[in-house]
Amino acid sequence: MDFSINQYEFGQRPAVTIPSPEFLKILTEEGIRKMVSDHYDLLSKSEIKHLFPRIDEQLDKAKQRSSDFFIQICGGHPYFNENRGKPMLAKRHAPFTITSEAREVWLKCYIQILSNLDLQEELLQSFWNYLNVFSFWMVNSKK
Repeated sequence: MDFSINQYEFGQRPAVTIPSPEFLKILTEEGIRKMVSDHYDLLSKSEIKHLFPRIDEQLDKAKQRSSDFFIQICGGHPYFNENRGKPMLAKRHAPFTITSEAREVWLKCYIQILSNLDLQEELLQSFWNYLNVFSFWMVNSKK
């Protein structure tokens, strides 16, 4: 499994390849929701915890929205579009200062979560490759 983090240069916006739909098929919606919840739980204890809601109810909503997004991006039901509209994630994240260092923390937390999933390596790699490139789009600050 190659969980290498691609180096980021400010302003990069590479094309993103969506994960294999098999990732959702095998992990299931419930599995994606648990994966995302576990990821947020790690983030809420990380050095970038200030970027995430501290109130449980708000954190639960963030987990729901993120899960909805990943379910949809993996070929599942379009929960995100139904509940939030078209994903404009760079715009939605604009109020937060997201640096390349914050991106790396976010990705390292996902490495911990993905490393514990009992899935075929090719499916994990497909999802990781998506996260690794998708995360470039969220960086909005050099500082």
